[in-house]
Amino acid sequence: MPAESATAVLSARWVLPVAPTNTVLDATSVVLAGSRILAVLPTAEARTRYPGVPETRFEQHALIPGLVNAHGHAGMSLFRGYADDLPLSTWLHERIWPLEGRWVDAAFVADGTALAVAEMVAAGTTTFSDMYFFPEASAAVALRAGIRAQICGPLVRFPNAWSSSADDAIHKTLALHDEYRDSEHIRIAFGPHSTYALDAPHLERIGVLAEELDARVQIHLHETEAEVAEARAASGERPLDTVTRCGLLGPSLQAVHMTQLEAGDIERLARHGVSVVHCPQSNLKLASGFCPVAALRNAGVRVALGTDGAASNNSLSLFREMHVAAILAKAVAADAAALPALEVLRMATLAGAEALGMDALTGSLEPGKAADMVAVDLSGVANEPVFHPESQLVYAGGESSVSCVLVDGECVFEQGRHLRQDVPAVLASARRWRDRMADGGAQ
Repeated sequence: MPAESATAVLSARWVLPVAPTNTVLDATSVVLAGSRILAVLPTAEARTRYPGVPETRFEQHALIPGLVNAHGHAGMSLFRGYADDLPLSTWLHERIWPLEGRWVDAAFVADGTALAVAEMVAAGTTTFSDMYFFPEASAAVALRAGIRAQICGPLVRFPNAWSSSADDAIHKTLALHDEYRDSEHIRIAFGPHSTYALDAPHLERIGVLAEELDARVQIHLHETEAEVAEARAASGERPLDTVTRCGLLGPSLQAVHMTQLEAGDIERLARHGVSVVHCPQSNLKLASGFCPVAALRNAGVRVALGTDGAASNNSLSLFREMHVAAILAKAVAADAAALPALEVLRMATLAGAEALGMDALTGSLEPGKAADMVAVDLSGVANEPVFHPESQLVYAGGESSVSCVLVDGECVFEQGRHLRQDVPAVLASARRWRDRMADGGAQ
């Protein structure tokens, strides 16, 4: 793009572009041409090259790519805190599934997703992946909020409020894919819940369709020891073996959780280019196990970060997820250098975009990419003195310091104000759902 096409200059004390170099750039500017990044260069040079272009100065701020939440269930934000401190099986079978059966419909999902999106945007997330019922409602909310989303059609074999069967769920997902095939903001993926929630023939069909459509597939896989043991007892093979046999193992697969891995599994994931989505806080809260993040990354496996749903995490902040991921990886690997701050930032940005197939568009601050970025104020008492801004972002907790969030160069959150969502209305809806469920919820 020619210099005259520049429309804005964003100058920050520090810029962390993630790519093409994953480092910290001092006194650097990101130059925009409308919705795209035109250049990343030293601020002094930017002021000389673009003297008439409006400049926004982020003093004592770090400018980073928009965060990518690679796994969640946004509608479940309305269940936040409903069933805490329970084992996964009890939590799921005795509390969450009965509650979903009673309350979940398109309006519930729209209101829950709006609440989730407001929380995520305020914490710097500009792209999220969602797997939940009524995905068309989630997609509509994301569009109105002005952010990006991978919407996974929820595929299960049993009837539910959204689909009557696995075939019906696949049919509806295909229709949604057709509706959004040209969208830069919404990508439709296949979301088989798990190998225990879907039979092998349908998993095989999903693999064929995903290849034909160049679509991604996201699945909960090896989440708990019990899941693996029950699969072995029922079929004689582990879930990873099942998805391999069904033709799903490949670069389009997003394997969520992966806390139970055996010798040879990591090499197999690396060889097939599978992306692993790590959800450390949810796994810890539900005592599901530990994903061997350092070993996966050392073997060349792409690892992205997800929050999971607010019903099993309570927070949808990727800053908190980065913090826990970094310190947990060190403990699991017994190595304090196992996951440096800059690498965990990459997991929360570019690695997530790569897993979702959106890395040509977002995930790093590079010329030609969409201007999705977050300004984080590091001047507060919880951050000073700043020796290494990446350490403050990962270890000091950054969501409360987010001052500006842009998507396509448009500000969607600024100084505590949401510019694309009516947050008082979102909160009022959440409280109405709380009151309804408290008066007549499943016990």
